[in-house]
Amino acid sequence: MGSGQVTSSGPTDFTGRRITVAGLGVSGVPAAKVLHGLGAHVTVVNDGDDERARAQAAELEALGITVRLGDGDTLPEDTDLVVTAPGWQPDKPLFAAAERAGVPVWGDVELAWRLRGPDAAPWLAVTGTNGKTTTVRMLAAILQAAGLRTAAVGNIGVSLLDAVTGEEKYDVLAVELSSYQLHWAPSLRAHSAAVLNLAPDHLDWHGSMAAYAADKGRVYEGNRVACVYNAADPATENLVREADVEEGCRAVGFTLGTPAPSQLGVVEGILVDRAFVEDRHRNAQELAEVSDVRPPAPHNIANALAAAALARAFGVPASAVRDGLRAFTPDAHRIAHVADVDGVAYVDDSKATNTHAAEASLASYDPIVWIAGGLAKGATFDDLVAGAAGRLRGVVLIGRDRALIREALARHAPEVPVVDLDRADTGAMLQAVQEAQRLARPGDTVLLAPACASMDMFTNYIRRGEAFAQAVRELGA
Repeated sequence: MGSGQVTSSGPTDFTGRRITVAGLGVSGVPAAKVLHGLGAHVTVVNDGDDERARAQAAELEALGITVRLGDGDTLPEDTDLVVTAPGWQPDKPLFAAAERAGVPVWGDVELAWRLRGPDAAPWLAVTGTNGKTTTVRMLAAILQAAGLRTAAVGNIGVSLLDAVTGEEKYDVLAVELSSYQLHWAPSLRAHSAAVLNLAPDHLDWHGSMAAYAADKGRVYEGNRVACVYNAADPATENLVREADVEEGCRAVGFTLGTPAPSQLGVVEGILVDRAFVEDRHRNAQELAEVSDVRPPAPHNIANALAAAALARAFGVPASAVRDGLRAFTPDAHRIAHVADVDGVAYVDDSKATNTHAAEASLASYDPIVWIAGGLAKGATFDDLVAGAAGRLRGVVLIGRDRALIREALARHAPEVPVVDLDRADTGAMLQAVQEAQRLARPGDTVLLAPACASMDMFTNYIRRGEAFAQAVRELGA
């Protein structure tokens, strides 16, 4: 790790500044309202001009904010700052125009960071391809168990802008950050941060794996106490090495094996800390039992260790790690057991929207009837299928890009029976579950781990998981 005194910019005066907010939606609307309230002249530009956008525009225009619908590419005259929704791609003409004009571009996270007051709560930040939301919610539960005022914020739960501008005072914030958000947050400096894992995702947005990894690695910049990395994923440790951090900041690893000094890990079913203890070369602190983690799947234990590492970096006692993990309730559609029907377990991991997440899910069960498919987002499936082939009883394929998975199965698991469903109507999931039931035997797990996004057939992964759970309930009935 490099070292250097990197400090955040102080609070900014927005009075009279001409600010363009790019995009409506969950980040643009609150950003526009906050900036307007701070005395800025705000213009919102938005690509879409649908009914929802018009309703949001009317709400903002009633406050005196200018809104331009249907033109998100043109930079309004005299703009001196652009604040963008995180999902807007960097190659948008709007940003090229801003660069030519010398106008800085911030995301909503950067805006929230700049708006923090002098006594603001420090941020414990989490990013990675998979596991972010679970880890941040585990972290918040641990911090709460230690008696700290906290919230899970960022790409989850409470808006960061609400957290930093609202009346409630926090001791510390557990912050989930996506690669998009980090791309647009140049001055963010966390107390401590973790990159959980790195696997190809959103490459259509970032342009390359190197650019995606670099944006994830921004979370380590200026860390004060700990850069937490995954010992099983060397790419995360490399990001720590490349980061410019404050003097004295430490690299802290987590591992599912026995931890080395400066790591957290697992010994005989116990989560242990060899990083935040005196004489870490000789001593270890017991934190919790593996059975305190729900569900105790390997990748979820890794999430718990990362959360524990960040909490321990903040000075939380070992007892709070145990109590927080016991109090934590997993979100729906994340390796959630729906029901047992005729001796077969049905598990909903609709949140497994990429191959890395599906790989972790498939590694948790054996044997499996796998329901997969959807929007591939540029992914390839050979490694995933080759690694899981020995666990598969059968496969049911759904969604637009299912042929990519079918072809990988033909190459790496030709003996596994495959049902290819060429339908996208509301009854498709029920048929998929019925076909999976036909393939399964008592003791098997029918696992929805699509390895793909959901928007070809469903509004989002939540609706896909709900359709699966409803279909399972109909089987049971």
